[in-house]
Amino acid sequence: MAVANTTKTSWRLQEIVAHSSSVACLALGKNSGRLLATGGEDCRVNIWAVSKPNCIMSLTGHNNPVECVKFNNSEEQVVAGSQSGSLRVWDLEAAKILRTLMGHKANICSLDFHPFGEYLASGSMDTNIKLWDVRRKGCVFRYKGHTQAVRCLAFSPDGKWLASASDDSTIKLWDLTAGKMITEFTAHTGAINIIQFHPNEYLLASGSSDRTIKLWDLEKFKMIGSSEGEMGPVRCLAFNLDGCCLYSGAVDSLRVYGWEPDRCFDVVPVGWGKVEDLAICNHQLIGVSYNLANVSSYVVDLTRVKKSGSVIQGVIQDDQPLTEPSPKGSTLRRNYDRPLTTCSTQRVKQSSESDRRSPEGERRSPSSEDEKESSAEIRNPEDYKEIFQPKSAISRTPPKSEPFPAPLEDGESLLSTITLICCVCVYKMCCCPEFHITSPFCCFVLGDDEALAQIRKGHDTMCVMLTSRHKNLDTIRAVWGSGDVKTSLDSAVSMKDLSIVVDILNIVNLKPSLWKLDLCTSILPQIEELLQSKYESYVQTGCTSLKLILKRFWPLISDTLTAPPSVGVDITREERHQKCKACYKQLKNLSDVVKNKADQVGRHGSAFKELQLLMAPLDY
Repeated sequence: MAVANTTKTSWRLQEIVAHSSSVACLALGKNSGRLLATGGEDCRVNIWAVSKPNCIMSLTGHNNPVECVKFNNSEEQVVAGSQSGSLRVWDLEAAKILRTLMGHKANICSLDFHPFGEYLASGSMDTNIKLWDVRRKGCVFRYKGHTQAVRCLAFSPDGKWLASASDDSTIKLWDLTAGKMITEFTAHTGAINIIQFHPNEYLLASGSSDRTIKLWDLEKFKMIGSSEGEMGPVRCLAFNLDGCCLYSGAVDSLRVYGWEPDRCFDVVPVGWGKVEDLAICNHQLIGVSYNLANVSSYVVDLTRVKKSGSVIQGVIQDDQPLTEPSPKGSTLRRNYDRPLTTCSTQRVKQSSESDRRSPEGERRSPSSEDEKESSAEIRNPEDYKEIFQPKSAISRTPPKSEPFPAPLEDGESLLSTITLICCVCVYKMCCCPEFHITSPFCCFVLGDDEALAQIRKGHDTMCVMLTSRHKNLDTIRAVWGSGDVKTSLDSAVSMKDLSIVVDILNIVNLKPSLWKLDLCTSILPQIEELLQSKYESYVQTGCTSLKLILKRFWPLISDTLTAPPSVGVDITREERHQKCKACYKQLKNLSDVVKNKADQVGRHGSAFKELQLLMAPLDY
């Protein structure tokens, strides 16, 4: 067969073992697209040059897992937030700690640097947003209003506004000068994972776990578009550099959207799994994801992606012409006014001195987090000097380089090397619905004959397990067709196979409207098993289900159990009271499990801490 000469639209660039334990977060440098920061459960922040195998610098100082990282715009500084709620800012050029900021009461979930001033915003699971003056090492303002974890923060390009997105399904827009909320957007029905300002126009994009992307006009403060083509939660968003389209990263796919009218220009399959961050450079989009201790980077050639023209999905039909784009320099909305220099005289609303010294922690006494000395260990001096200490340069600019070369479409033989999954991983993949294998410790490379012989050894066992699971799912599907979700779930429970329960819950969790009080009484005992499972995805599914139950039904349960007795006989009320009583008892049992696991490190510890906060009213 002839080897094709055409190049691929997307490909994997690299996979690295980034930490000695699981990776908990990562971030790309958006200016260059060539720097990567990773935070791990080993409490370190590691700095990498994208496509190079060795760590440039390892930053220490946190005593708890690092849960969030972010570069500033010039990529000269990086900030990391920990599970304990502390922040540390490092100067990468000087290779030293710049600031330690204390004040949040729970995990740091989101970070962003002000585009011009020396300010930093942080959002936490404690529902608060804090604005920090990095030079003065203090919190200058606190924004309150969200009722759940703040998952994303973004400063507007002109530096006047701060947008925040939360698990409470709302987006809030804050005026930094006035120190108050401007407006709130509430059209999403699920947790909001990402928000992104248009680079030029007064326009904001948001992506949610409800599998939609929404666009908001920031002059009229109204929604102007909603795209619903995603097959799973929207994890990342990035506007094209000229603002002509919006890229959406979800599990194993990239979509290209337009608006006014809503339309999808292209869908690109990308094998990045649960992509965590995107950056654009040299007409290429870089996407990064992590699994356990591994980090993978992927490249999409944007010159081969449709950004206009024919529409493959949306409200526009193929036989209808699209609206012609506006002439260059002409937009439907205002453009941001940016300062002419990088030094901004803009002032932000600051808290009073008494508020900054309040017991709530902006200047609280040093804790165990402060006892560990922070350091920046340079692991790769050559790369460090090349990137952070360029010769003959007055002011450092982020590393620029040529586009990453694309591999040939069919340039390699499929059987030249085969990555073989070990028997343990095969078993986990069969039993665990979301198990993905990327760790080099689970795989090894063999020649063709030996690899095929090894694969055949586990083939029969794997077929038996998959056949049994397929049969059970067919049974559930038949019941599901009747529209009775509870009966479907009860059938799954009766099969005594947690993997089937997980499959059903993964569907129901995406549609909160399917949840009823009857469903809670059936699933809460199963959640207890899931939370104590050895499989990561089982624990994750159990946490998600319990979180949904607490959000949707705890007010009803509490009100029902505390209401005075009714006069006369009310059968419906009595039935509801019995169900609420049963749910309360099960939730009390689960609260002990959650409390015991809240001290774990890593993503599960973070999830259990959030559940512990949600379950606090059970103790009153």
